[in-house]
Amino acid sequence: MKIAMLARNAQLYSHKRLKEAAEARGHELNIINTLQCYMNIASRRPEIYYNSEKLPVYDAVIPRIGASITFYGLAVLRQFEMMGVYPLNESVAIGRSRDKLRSMQILAREGIGLPVTTFAHDPKQTEEVVRLAGGAPLVVKLLEGTQGIGVVLADTNRSAKSVIEAFRGANVNILVQEFIKEAGGSDIRVLVIGGKVVAAMKRTGAEGEFRSNLHRGGSAQTVKISPEERSTAVRAARALGLNVCGVDMLRANHGAVIMEVNSSPGLEGVEKATGIDIAGRVIEFLEKEARPGKTRTRGKG
Repeated sequence: MKIAMLARNAQLYSHKRLKEAAEARGHELNIINTLQCYMNIASRRPEIYYNSEKLPVYDAVIPRIGASITFYGLAVLRQFEMMGVYPLNESVAIGRSRDKLRSMQILAREGIGLPVTTFAHDPKQTEEVVRLAGGAPLVVKLLEGTQGIGVVLADTNRSAKSVIEAFRGANVNILVQEFIKEAGGSDIRVLVIGGKVVAAMKRTGAEGEFRSNLHRGGSAQTVKISPEERSTAVRAARALGLNVCGVDMLRANHGAVIMEVNSSPGLEGVEKATGIDIAGRVIEFLEKEARPGKTRTRGKG
């Protein structure tokens, strides 16, 4: 197969591993800088140009689109889809997952467990929002934030109100969620490929840190997940229409609740924690599923 990977940094662990895995199986994988692509949006012959040359038709495309370039990255991915190239994750599904509010609403519609989540526009409704979320401690999240950036833990109702009013005063959209204290600063990252759980790891935040992101000093170890957690992860991936994703969940007293679904999960942490060849599994999935013109939108909302 001839595979394109949309990525800006070819030296990242995940990107190197995917290229190695593809080439080990006899495929050709080209890493294409997303921002250096430009397009001819024509109904008959849609084209993508890169380094002043028209790109050939690929069998599959792997989108590794950074959060800061989501808008342009999805436009390039849509163009590949118009050309009939099979996407590992389709543009609509990635768009759903990148919008925290939209993804939460879709998951809630499917009856999937979530922390109590509130959203409002008017700063005057701050007290009501805090009350609806169950009172302090609360987690305040930027809708556009990624990798733990823009996530604030408010210990008291007064500090929660101040943080919310500060964000809204800056005209920034935020979610307010209950703080799952019993999770103890740990979360579970479940990797789903093709509707099946292939790996799971437990991430624990550094001392005094409530966020468990690995690049913030967190640690990872392999973990055995329950059938309920496995089912929750698979249902979340299906609801958003994602073939490959990392589902982040917390173990609450009332069961597993989903924090976020990541459409471009990093491979380094999960491969090193579990010893599983995730990159190889991704390429195997493409070998089975990639077909010209197989680009119909999945999921709803």
